[in-house]
Amino acid sequence: MTVTTAQSPPGDQGPQTSPAKPSAPGTTLPARRKTRTESRRNLATLRATDVYAMLGAGAAALCTTWLMFDRMLPFNGALGFVVIAYLLFIGLYALLVSFDEDGPAVRDRVAAAIVQSLGIVMLAVLAFVVVYTLWEGRDALPHLNFYTESMADAGPVEPLSVGGILHAIVGTLWQISIALLICIPAGLVCAVFLNEVPGAFSRFVRTMVEAMTALPSIVAGLFIYATFILALGFDRSGLAAALAICVMMLPIIIRAADVVIRLVPGTLREASYALGTSRWRTVWHVVLPTSRSGLTTAIILGTARGVGETSPVLLTAGYTAELNANPLHDPMVSLPLAAFELVKSPEPTYIARGFGTAAVLLMLVLVLFVIARVLGGRGPGQLTRRQEHRRVKASRRDAKRFAAKAPADQPSGSPAPTRSTS
Repeated sequence: MTVTTAQSPPGDQGPQTSPAKPSAPGTTLPARRKTRTESRRNLATLRATDVYAMLGAGAAALCTTWLMFDRMLPFNGALGFVVIAYLLFIGLYALLVSFDEDGPAVRDRVAAAIVQSLGIVMLAVLAFVVVYTLWEGRDALPHLNFYTESMADAGPVEPLSVGGILHAIVGTLWQISIALLICIPAGLVCAVFLNEVPGAFSRFVRTMVEAMTALPSIVAGLFIYATFILALGFDRSGLAAALAICVMMLPIIIRAADVVIRLVPGTLREASYALGTSRWRTVWHVVLPTSRSGLTTAIILGTARGVGETSPVLLTAGYTAELNANPLHDPMVSLPLAAFELVKSPEPTYIARGFGTAAVLLMLVLVLFVIARVLGGRGPGQLTRRQEHRRVKASRRDAKRFAAKAPADQPSGSPAPTRSTS
């Protein structure tokens, strides 16, 4: 017997039950470990532990060096004491800092200690030179005749109330003025050429300039003596000395100005060229004003190199104790040469005059530095009060001119044209 089951009509399907499937186990994520966030370390902050480490290292280095020199080893001499104490200080300071800091911080502290200590040493040496020069020349500097008379009437046994260095002051001013008149335009033009006209010739010129920065001063004096005096037949004079000083100053000014002009952003040049400006107008109105402060520093460096030269002046201008205000004829002495000749004498008055001459030279360099800073120390775009006043007056005149011209341009009875905003 066949058993049949009733079938439901198509489309009318009843509820169907499916066998139950075992549920999959849920995914369990591991618990996140809490990471410790480290605060940013400021290596430039001076803390109390750094001061204690520095003082402790200094005291320990001095005591250890004293024991080595006085008790333990047969050492002597102030220079050796200072060198060994300094090396021990650096080592002990690194050891003390390592107790609280890790490797990078220790290296940073040690490097900072070395750099700062070397800076202090250089500053101390400069201060010693200046103070020692002023102290040795203290007997000659208070006398007024020291600045208003020459050494024409002052013998070796004359007191400090007779004679002076007026001839050396006049000679230095003439020589450095002529040298600056030649070196400033020539040096700046050459630096601009090296940057704005690249090529094989400019690379050759840059190589020669870098080589001439190490030129001995005696070679420069011999070159001018052989060419200007022997070959061309001119006399020894302040002009010949100025030319020899130019040979020493020019490479310094070119090299420093070249580096400064390289630092001018290229976007400034591109903006000027985009406005249709020529290359040399861009140099005159964009590059040189932007690098004015650095160019002033380059001129100061060259002046400091030239104003202290002695051997070129001795070869090309000679030595004289009389005042000569004509740089074209006859010998002309400078302050460095006068100091050199005066210090060679065994007489105490001459030695005092020599150190006084060196002190005057230091003051002259300081005055030139201040003048250069005042003239060229402003940043790009920074104007003086007089320049700002002229700009304001020009703006007011332009505003009045535009206001007077505007009604004349509009026809009478017609409203002013308006711009459509649709």
